[in-house]
Amino acid sequence: MAREKTKKITSIGGQALIEGIMMRGPKKTAISVRMPDGTISTEVQDTKFLKEKYPIFGLPILRGIAGLIDSLSVGFKALNYSAEKAGLDEEEGEPSKFDLWMERTFGDKLMNVIMGIATVLGVALAIGLFFFLPTWIFNLAEGYIFPNLEPWRAVVEGIMRIAIFVGYIVLCACLPDIRRVFQYHGAEHKTIFCYENEQELTVENVRGYRRFHPRCGTSFMILMLLIGIIVGFFIPFTNPFLRTAAKLLCLPVVVGIGYELIRICGRYDNLATRIISAPGMWMQHITTKEPDDSMIEVAIEAMKAVIPENGEDIVK
Repeated sequence: MAREKTKKITSIGGQALIEGIMMRGPKKTAISVRMPDGTISTEVQDTKFLKEKYPIFGLPILRGIAGLIDSLSVGFKALNYSAEKAGLDEEEGEPSKFDLWMERTFGDKLMNVIMGIATVLGVALAIGLFFFLPTWIFNLAEGYIFPNLEPWRAVVEGIMRIAIFVGYIVLCACLPDIRRVFQYHGAEHKTIFCYENEQELTVENVRGYRRFHPRCGTSFMILMLLIGIIVGFFIPFTNPFLRTAAKLLCLPVVVGIGYELIRICGRYDNLATRIISAPGMWMQHITTKEPDDSMIEVAIEAMKAVIPENGEDIVK
């Protein structure tokens, strides 16, 4: 059955940033950031999604792949903007010779270059940790400790990937700056819930809603890890390099299936969707924290900037 708690399910989604929030609507993307002087700076841009440029990306499974590409593209720009507005790109003390060389070489594009390098390193680290490492550890365990473990390879590797992911998030949550990002994440969810329930977007109204949302990116990540276990049963390779390559090739399918499940969980509320949502909702106890009123104000500003006037945000 459709969710009884919401009068309409919208396509508006968000992302927590450095001292701010990005809200993405069906036509516009807004980035609101709390400035060092306490004011809120908001930038609004028209958004053209892949499925609008190429209709084939509106089909099931493919729309999940397109959605991920869109999110990465918009999110990269939003992180860059939030870092600049929050003053986090300002250096303290005298710049080093390397800093001066970077500024001369890249000029205004320096932040984009830095974030691009960070993204490449982050992707390489993720591939190593979540794809290569579990297979390598499993091969060692099977060769020296558990010789008959092969039938359970997909499950064991999947459990290791989930453990690495949860452990990484828990460690990140211990950092004060990351905790603030998680608070903004909570503000984002609360504001979206308030809007979906057609309540006026005020700090008092938003504060009363929960911070756990079934369409959260955290839930999406957990679902991808769980779906990856099933996909792992159909990959015959045991060599870490070949198995990693095969998993990467299967990644678009995993992303597409995960997106469709998240979409279903956001639109319906029944036993099946609650079971599917449960792991991600549990994980949100770590990735979302209760925000303060100033964070909710930022989320409200970003939300108001992307709400269409003609009801285009209603998902049919």
